[in-house]
Amino acid sequence: MERKNNQQLAIVTGGASGIGLAIAQRFVQADIFTVVIGRDKEKLQHAAELLGSNCVTISADLTQLAAIPALITDIETQYGPINILVNNAGINMKKEFADVTDEDFEKVLLTNLQSVFSISREVVKVMTPREAGSIINISSMAAKYGIPKVIAYTASKSAIEGMTKAMAVELSPKGIRVNCIAPGFIATDMSAKALNTDPERKQKVMSRTPMGKLGTPADIGNTALFLAGEEAAYITGVSIAVDGGNSIGF
Repeated sequence: MERKNNQQLAIVTGGASGIGLAIAQRFVQADIFTVVIGRDKEKLQHAAELLGSNCVTISADLTQLAAIPALITDIETQYGPINILVNNAGINMKKEFADVTDEDFEKVLLTNLQSVFSISREVVKVMTPREAGSIINISSMAAKYGIPKVIAYTASKSAIEGMTKAMAVELSPKGIRVNCIAPGFIATDMSAKALNTDPERKQKVMSRTPMGKLGTPADIGNTALFLAGEEAAYITGVSIAVDGGNSIGF
């Protein structure tokens, strides 16, 4: 696949399924050349077929931190300047607080936080000389209020929101905007698995969501496209809750 002249390039991590795939779809529809990074080769193949010629997929494990600098160099060398980075890749783990091991906690933070920092750092290095770029981090309702049995996930996403602000303050003077999307409860395979096995939690989610329904991955894709584009040129350091009102529900 080749990038056309003057075409923007976006990287979407965890872009082969769920919210990440919806973001990649929206970018491709907007004629943004999109590099999807993921671990599951079968899902990557499906994404490549779905997204077409405006997309390339790369199989990479972002928890292998030492390999990230070469990955970003390779993308720039092969496809040209990176304009947009969406840090979407993440994992969840549902366990009682006292049952979470140090290894469990470390694994979630490595995937959801450390790898986000590392890939952002490398992308910032190539964005800075051009004095332009947009980085979008994906947070969660877990960063807005306490949710039981997801302590490591909550810690990682709360840190993502703090890191977004710190990045924005430091990088915005260099022309790089940094923002965050906090999805509410979105209809994906991951959320279905979590909610359908826990009727009490599902009822609670629905009862405190004023719009009375789950969101769709496309809702997040639309928000990501907005934040990545010129329409959001004066927006940086914010976390947008796309949640049907869940975070302010009673």
